[in-house]
Amino acid sequence: MLIGGFQKFTMLDYPEKIAATVFTSGCNFRCPFCHNSEIVNPKLINYDNQISEEDVLDFLVSRKGDLDGICVTGGEPTLQSGLIKFLTNVKEMGFLIKLDTNASHSNVVGNLLNKDLVDYWAIDIKTTPQKYKIMTKGNDVIEEIENCIDLITKSRSELELRTTVVPGYVNLNDFDEIMEWINGINKKTFSKLYRYSVQNFKPEKTLHRDFEKVIPHQNEYLEEIAKKIRTSCKNVVIS
Repeated sequence: MLIGGFQKFTMLDYPEKIAATVFTSGCNFRCPFCHNSEIVNPKLINYDNQISEEDVLDFLVSRKGDLDGICVTGGEPTLQSGLIKFLTNVKEMGFLIKLDTNASHSNVVGNLLNKDLVDYWAIDIKTTPQKYKIMTKGNDVIEEIENCIDLITKSRSELELRTTVVPGYVNLNDFDEIMEWINGINKKTFSKLYRYSVQNFKPEKTLHRDFEKVIPHQNEYLEEIAKKIRTSCKNVVIS
């Protein structure tokens, strides 16, 4: 795997767990507001300064009993050819695994589910289905996302959906369509969600520098969004 970053301790990335976080390099989306540009934009990725899997695994061995698990994020982890082998090694050590994904590769998600390698999934719901092509270089990924949500909903794994509220890309009214879309994939999804996270946009290190000038919404606006989602999902958090 290409590992562009490694955080050895976090109490934020994996809900209610003490974890380490692995950041994989590369992504098939080009969300202009992404704040991980140095591991998403191929021109900015430092391929000579990647962290080895062995170093990560050695660290985890030394932290058995201290850490509950790891969070694998990106970039987009499901692009990594060595993902299953890496997660298998982590799982064999007894650690819990959380995987963050844009849900664009349902075949990989299906394989991970079949092997029971992921305990907690976090899927980014970027915006309404009609607006997704803005993020995906014109590619249609809606069916893949729907397949991933359906597969995970039917599994034993915990699922979190989360949306970053970026002014101009997703607004309060969009959540009516987003919720209708998700409910249409699998009517049990909202009732089975561990939580829905409403995330405020941070204008820092964005993929397109113009977004560093965008002013985030006030907390009151995010509260209105959370209130709307709570009509379908009991656990809604704002971050």
